[in-house]
Amino acid sequence: MTTFSARAPDRDTASASERWLRARAHSVRAPIASAALAGTAAAALLIGQAWLLARIIDGVVIRHHDLGQILPLVPPLLGVIAARALVSGLVPVAAFAAGARIRRDLRHHLQTHITALGPAWAGTERSGDLANTLVDGVDEVERYYADYLPQRYLTALIPLAMLAAVVPSDWVSGLILCLTAPLIPAFMILIGKGTEALNQRQWRTLARMSAHVFDAIEGLTTLKLFNASRQEAATVARISDAYRRATMQVLRVAFLSSLMLEFLATLAIALVAVFIGFRLYYAQMHFLPGFFVLLLAPEFFRPLRDMGSQYHARMAAIGAAERIVGCLETPAPDTRGTARLQQVTLITFDRVGFAHETGGQGLSGITLTLARGECLAVTGASGAGKTTLAHLALGFLTPQSGALRIDGADLGSVALDDWLGHVAWLPQSPTLFHGTIAENIRLGWPEAPPEAVEAAARAAVAHDFIATLPEGYATRLGDGGEGLSGGERRRIALARALLKPAEVLILDEPTASLDQGTAARVIATIRDRAAHQAVLLITHDPAAARAAGRILRLDRGRPVPPPPAGEAA
Repeated sequence: MTTFSARAPDRDTASASERWLRARAHSVRAPIASAALAGTAAAALLIGQAWLLARIIDGVVIRHHDLGQILPLVPPLLGVIAARALVSGLVPVAAFAAGARIRRDLRHHLQTHITALGPAWAGTERSGDLANTLVDGVDEVERYYADYLPQRYLTALIPLAMLAAVVPSDWVSGLILCLTAPLIPAFMILIGKGTEALNQRQWRTLARMSAHVFDAIEGLTTLKLFNASRQEAATVARISDAYRRATMQVLRVAFLSSLMLEFLATLAIALVAVFIGFRLYYAQMHFLPGFFVLLLAPEFFRPLRDMGSQYHARMAAIGAAERIVGCLETPAPDTRGTARLQQVTLITFDRVGFAHETGGQGLSGITLTLARGECLAVTGASGAGKTTLAHLALGFLTPQSGALRIDGADLGSVALDDWLGHVAWLPQSPTLFHGTIAENIRLGWPEAPPEAVEAAARAAVAHDFIATLPEGYATRLGDGGEGLSGGERRRIALARALLKPAEVLILDEPTASLDQGTAARVIATIRDRAAHQAVLLITHDPAAARAAGRILRLDRGRPVPPPPAGEAA
């Protein structure tokens, strides 16, 4: 399984992750531009609102205008307020559209790529890590486009619009704003350098915790059986505490960043207010432009403060993108051909070899044939390469040496979906999905009639226990076959494989978790199927191996001679 190292986050990795995030921004350029334009329009309306309000206050307080003189300014003010509220509401709508599109496309891209990598690759990964990447990781990346990018453009446009209005009214206040505004992004960059590393470390800790908890939940029954649940709870507690500490480190830096942003913005606004106040006191400026500038000064720094908040969304997205990019950059197996098969009569392994990059046991020099009407049992110790052999036959792995042929055609030249249409497979750890028992059995043949489903269940020795359930074949199962024992799950998965009309039947440990009597009936079914299908049987069960016509024993990935007569297979 893949594990997470405790190495320090790599700044080059963070830079590469952000370049990847920026490269995907072209697909949402229109909604991000709409958000920026709407925000800028709202800022222009805010300037008009501040000017009208300053005019009204100046007329009432300073010039002592009566109601008749002030009233003409009220409808425009209300209209500007309403227009600003409407335009401001478009900003989150456009930003949400950008984020939603990225979330949908990226999640689809990830799922498609993981599918292309195949079950063999997925088996080397931690399912909790993949689930966390697909769900939480994509959600964090979405915030980069929905929150950070629109705010980055608003931070550049709105202060410029404010300055264009402030400088003609009071150049001194405009100069103060110009001098103090760069301090905020400067401090944000300084603090952000530390935040970047902390966010990456926090994300890695979260991914490790998610993967471990997911694995622990899947193996909860086993942990209980071996009285290891307390030890596992202590391990989860340690990982959770590590995540808590990582999160608190990020929050400390985030609060420090917010404090500095607020302090600098407040100091700058105070300077503007002091300078305006003294000049008003000494009659060096009029009330109207001074009050107008005071109304705009807090709004000048608002996008900069918002940028400080959204900067953490950028950091979180970079941390999440590291794992996503790593997954997407994992090369998929070589592109397969497009040839189609009419039928399958003979499978040939010609000196096939395969070595796992992770260091697991591979195969070397495998030569065999399997024809329809034959059953070949593959035996050997755990880790001898039996499942690798099955994955090669299924097309999930590509031979690194030798050739694997179907009726003389190289398997690599055949379209994978077409080849899998000729194969029925019972994996070593079968998966049942949320739905009825009948729907799970029909997975390989959705249009199968009820009588065919029942016949397959009888052949898999599953009909008897299904018939005892309150709703029979309409009984709904939870994810993973929740509510059934291990043997019952395996028999339903076997029924699924037996139902599918296929010329090749690959069975990985079909008698595991079954009692001796049930296993004997399953073996009889396999023997019957070998009369008209090519059956590849992977098993540790000597009785199942003896039922096959031929036996291939593997030891450390190599074929070995059969045991002497009388010994277990």
